[in-house]
Amino acid sequence: MPQEAWTDKRERQYDHIKTEEKKRGRSEGTAERIAAATVNRTRSAKGETKEPQPTAKRRQSQRAMKATSARNAKKSRGTTRRKRAA
Repeated sequence: MPQEAWTDKRERQYDHIKTEEKKRGRSEGTAERIAAATVNRTRSAKGETKEPQPTAKRRQSQRAMKATSARNAKKSRGTTRRKRAA
């Protein structure tokens, strides 16, 4: 599903996300959809699209990406730490 407008960097990002989603048990189609949506959201937030989004919309996308990233980091930290038995 990679688009012609995507750079090589975005193609690699798409492949990486798709692979990771498949490892998590998503179907091929769902993994492709999630990867494409993520790449397109990132391109829009970074101003890489043909028709740039208004500044307010880009900022909203950037905040959403940061919140998602922080949420995922918190989840992964919580699963790797174990409480000590007293």
